[in-house]
Amino acid sequence: MSRGLALVLAALLAASAAAARPVVILLSFDGVRHDYLDRGELPAFARIARDGARAEALVPIFPSTTFPSHVALATGTYADVHGIVGNKFLDAKLGAFDYKENGGAAARFLDAEPLWIAAERQGVPAATFFWVGSETDWHGRGARYRRAPFDTKIGEDAKVEQILAWLDRPEAERPGLVMCWWHGADRTGHDHGPDARATRDALRAQDRVLGTLLAGLDERKSWADTTLLIVSDHGMAAYTKTVDVRSLLAEAGIRARVIHAMATAQIHLTQPEQAARAVEVLRSVPGLAAWRREDLPAELRYGNARVGEVVALAELPLALLPGSARGARFGGLARLLGRSLGAHGYDPARHPEMLGIFVALGRGVPAGLRLPRVRAIDVAPTVAKLIGIEPPAQSEGVPIPLAPPPSAGE
Repeated sequence: MSRGLALVLAALLAASAAAARPVVILLSFDGVRHDYLDRGELPAFARIARDGARAEALVPIFPSTTFPSHVALATGTYADVHGIVGNKFLDAKLGAFDYKENGGAAARFLDAEPLWIAAERQGVPAATFFWVGSETDWHGRGARYRRAPFDTKIGEDAKVEQILAWLDRPEAERPGLVMCWWHGADRTGHDHGPDARATRDALRAQDRVLGTLLAGLDERKSWADTTLLIVSDHGMAAYTKTVDVRSLLAEAGIRARVIHAMATAQIHLTQPEQAARAVEVLRSVPGLAAWRREDLPAELRYGNARVGEVVALAELPLALLPGSARGARFGGLARLLGRSLGAHGYDPARHPEMLGIFVALGRGVPAGLRLPRVRAIDVAPTVAKLIGIEPPAQSEGVPIPLAPPPSAGE
C-alpha cells in the first residue's frame, strides 16, 4: 500500500470514529450514600474515580425518596413541577399512586418531560431498563428500547448483558442514551442500617457486576464515544424513634388519610378547615415540623396539590410510620438486639446522610477530576450536553462542569 493511500485510509477511519454517535450510560445505584464509596474495597468504583471524575456528593431533591429522586434525575426539575411527590400519593383526578401497585404507570402521573423522551424527540434513540416512569409511553412516546415490567428479581448481571447487547447493535440502531436502575444498597440499608456489614457487602456485590460492565466496554473499545455516569437517588440514615401521624391526629379528633413516608407524611384532611389545628398538633411532637401546603418553605419545592392540605416532616432520628408498619413494629426489638434500621426522605439541606454519589468515566471526562457537590437536577442537562441535544423541556438544571476550567491566560 502506498504511503498516500495509507494516509487517506487513516483519515477516513479517523473521520468515521469522530462521526460515531456519542453514547451516555446513566446508572442509578439505589440508596448509596455519598460516603459508602470510601468503605472497603470497591475496585470498579475506584477505577472510575481514578480515571474519571468523582463529586464530593450528589444533592437529591426533597423528598429524598426513590420515585421523586429518579424523576428529578431524569427531568432536571423538582417535585412541585414534575409531580411525583412520593412513592405514594393521591391525585384528585387520576386517583391513588402506589409504587408497589401501579409504579409501572408512573408516566401517567408525570408532569415534566424525561430524558428518554427529550432524546427520542430530538432523534437520539434511547434505551431504558427499569428507570422510574419509563415503562409506559409519556404523551404517546416512549424509549425505542425498554425493559418492562419492573421485576426486582432481575439482577444486575442481566442488566449488564442487556446494556452491552444494546451497544452491539448496528450504528444506525444503537441507542445514544441508556438509563438503568440498579439495586444498590437500599434494601440492606433499610433492613440493617447504613453502617452494617451487610450494607457494605451489598455494595461490594454491586461493584463486582459494575466491573463486568467496565470490562465489556473495554473489550469493545467503547470509551472514545461513551460516557458512563453513575448516580444514586438518595442516601440513608439510622432512625431510633417512630411516630404514627394518623393515630396522633385521630387522638386530637382530626380525621385524615395519611400517607406515611418515613421522613414525611402527606395529610389529606376529611375536613380541610382543620388544617391549622392539625399543624398545631403535629408541631407539639419534638423533632416533627408541619405546615399547611400553602405555607411550605419555598426552598423545599414541594407545594404541589398532590401532597394534601398538610405536610409533616421529621428530623432525625425520628421516622414517621403507621403503627402496623414493619419498621415501627420491629424497630424497638431491632435496637434491643443491637441492630439498626435505615430511613431516607429527609431534607438533604439539613441531613448530609441523604446525599448520594456522582462518578463519571469516558468521553468528555478528564482523569482524576474532583468536583464539589453536584445537584440531582443538573444530571439531565449534563447528559443532554454529552449526547448533543437540548435538555428536557422543564429542566431547571445546568450541565455539571466535567471539563476543568481553563487556567489563567488561556
